[in-house]
Formats: sequence, structure tokens, C-alpha cells
Amino acid sequence: MANENVLILAVKKSADTDDHFQSSLEEIKSLSYTAGGTVQAVLTQNRVQIHPVTYVGEGKVAEAKQLIDENEIELVISNDELSPAQLRNLNDHFGIRVIDRSQLILDIFASRAKTKEGQLQVELAQLQYMLPRLHGMGLVLSRLGGGIGTRGPGETKLETDQRHIRRRIDDIKRRLKDVVKQRDQYRKRRRQNKAFQIAIVGYTNAGKSTLFNRLTNESALEEDLLFATLDPLTRKIHLPSGLQCLVTDTVGFLQDLPTSLIAAFKSTLEEVSEADFLLHVVDASHEGNEEQQQTVIDILRELEAHSIPMLTVYNKRDLLREDFFAINHPYILMSAYEQRDREKLLIKIEEMLKNEWSFYSLSLAPDRGKVMNELGIHTIVTKKQYNENTNQYDLEGYIREGHPLERIIKEHINHR
Repeated sequence: MANENVLILAVKKSADTDDHFQSSLEEIKSLSYTAGGTVQAVLTQNRVQIHPVTYVGEGKVAEAKQLIDENEIELVISNDELSPAQLRNLNDHFGIRVIDRSQLILDIFASRAKTKEGQLQVELAQLQYMLPRLHGMGLVLSRLGGGIGTRGPGETKLETDQRHIRRRIDDIKRRLKDVVKQRDQYRKRRRQNKAFQIAIVGYTNAGKSTLFNRLTNESALEEDLLFATLDPLTRKIHLPSGLQCLVTDTVGFLQDLPTSLIAAFKSTLEEVSEADFLLHVVDASHEGNEEQQQTVIDILRELEAHSIPMLTVYNKRDLLREDFFAINHPYILMSAYEQRDREKLLIKIEEMLKNEWSFYSLSLAPDRGKVMNELGIHTIVTKKQYNENTNQYDLEGYIREGHPLERIIKEHINHR
């Protein structure tokens, strides 16, 4: 399908800073591109607040109509979420499809979801978004032939009545409950095994999947597009000492992420709040990276994950054109493509864990190989030496508080 010609409508409210407004404009352009649109024109207006009837004022509506005709625009995208009335009025004025930022994001999610859970979550968010807006969408939907904003349940469900949509919402919620139960059981097993869990978080397109792939030798989708990863992937890696960790790649965050999406992806995002350690990946070369970092921190707070130990990974070092100053600490400046940088990252993670964990020192008889192996996998062993005088192995290392191996360590120390 050929790219659709897009007109972006955006209101700069008096409460918006210039930087915030500019970064949101750049973002909606990227989102449009990711969804398969070609932005032909951007129309902005400064207002104290959004026009309650038509989003922008009458003059701008007329200007937009002119741009639509001149540029053969097929789709208008507003930078803010539209009310059902605004959507209906703009549809009437323009005679072509109008969608808003939330619908655009939902559409990208619909094209990205690969697992059954991801697809159900997107469909739920789309239907919940659509329900109050059915009336406003009516005029244009009757002649829809696909396109941005219509993927997922779009074409098959949009002309059905509200009762049918409500039934479908209830059905999806029931099915997701089962999926969430399975995910919870999987998490419980991981907790019982006391696996150390690292979640890679960050703004969309910061390079999370690239880092994940290089650390785990995986081939998760890597694209210069927003939301390239939607369904979380978890894989095993080993830190330099041998400590085994589970690393999860998560969905990218975004400023003004629709609340329905945060709600819909709650079980996916719970991978973040269940983690023992976070890698916050930041695109160091992006002009708006300060705002992006703040967005991620705000969402982590919403997920009650802001107190988890975190290392900020300033990625894309190779694209920097000037000196870089970190605003979050502790941090590392690196390129996910450089093996030496990835090695430094793993060493840095281990250093941070040593500062958090408890030091231990013990001696084990040679026949305690199983315990030695367990310590090698689940703790950070810094010294392992055979002592000929005692015919024992002297071990030193660091262990996470509350780990079952703590009991075994204490037993051996007491028997010395």
C-alpha cells in the first residue's frame, strides 16, 4: 500500500514550553512515518487552550481545508487526543479521515503486536478508545478502505453496534485474565528459582532491542522505527563473574502515552516492576533526550518501579558530535554495536551489584562441587582458590540479600 499523504494539526497551549511542543511535533512526525504516512504539511496554532468544538480555531480549520486540497491530503492527524465531538466536527469539515495521536499510536501497536497477548491488548485498547467515538467516526468509516488508524479490529468492527463492541471488550478481558495468570505463574517460577532479573527500559527508538540482541545473541526486531518491540522477550545472559541473569526487552515509552495503552499493557509492563535491576537506555544523540529521560522516569514512577536499582545507559555514543554531559547517575556512555562497550557495561552492572549485595567468604571441601557451581551461577564470585594446606577451596564473593544460598553460606562459615 502506498504511503498516505498526511496533514498534522497541532495546538501549542500556553502551558507548553517551546521545547516540549517541538519535541512532540517531531515525535508525531516520526509516529506518522512509522505508521506508513508521508507528512506533507504541518499546521500549528498558539492557543490558551484547545478549541472545544474543532480543536483549532475557525481560521485554522479553513486553512487546513485549503492545505488538504492543495496537497491531496488523505489523512489528518491531530497532535492531541480529540473528544468525540471534535472528531465528528473535523470529519464533517474536511470530508476525509481524521485521527488523533492516541489512535495513531494504537495503530502502530496493532501492526507491531506479534503474540496473542499483545494482539488482544491492542484490540482492547482500540475498542475502548473507539466506543465513545463511534458516532463521530461514522461519516468516513462507511467508505473506509484501510489505511493508518484502521488496523487491528478496525475494518471488521467499526460499523458494528456498541453492544457488540462491549461484548467483545468483555470477552477480551476474560481471555487476557487467563494470559495474565499464565504470566504470573511464569514469574512465580522465576522468583522461586531466585533468578536475577534485568529489564531494559527506555524511550522508544533509544536502541533497547539492539542492546538486547547484542547481549543475548538474539534477533529481536531492530528497526529505526518507533515501537519496533512490543512483546517482551526474556533471555539468559552471564555477567563476567559467571552470575546468571534473565534480561527482558520491553516496549518503548513515549511522552503522552495514552492511558488506555498503559492500562492495556499493564501485564507487559509488570515485567519492569518485577525486575531486580533496570537498564535505562537513552539515545544520547537525540536533541530531546533530557525530556525523554524524564518521561521514562515518570512512567517508572507510575509503575512503582522507580526505586529499583538503575543504570542509565547513554547509547549511540558513535553518533555524538559534541561533548556529552550525563544528567542521570550512575551512568555509562556507550554504543550497543561496540563489543568493548558491551563488556564495560557488564562490568559496570557487576560493580553496582557488589555495592548493593553482602560480602561473603567461606571454604568448601572439593566434594562440594554442586554448592560451588550454585554459587558461581547465583552470586558474584570474586575469588576461588584451592588451598593445599587445608585441602579446601577458598571462596569470596557477593550475594543478594534473601537468596536461599545465604543459608548454605552461613552453615559452612559456622562449621569452619
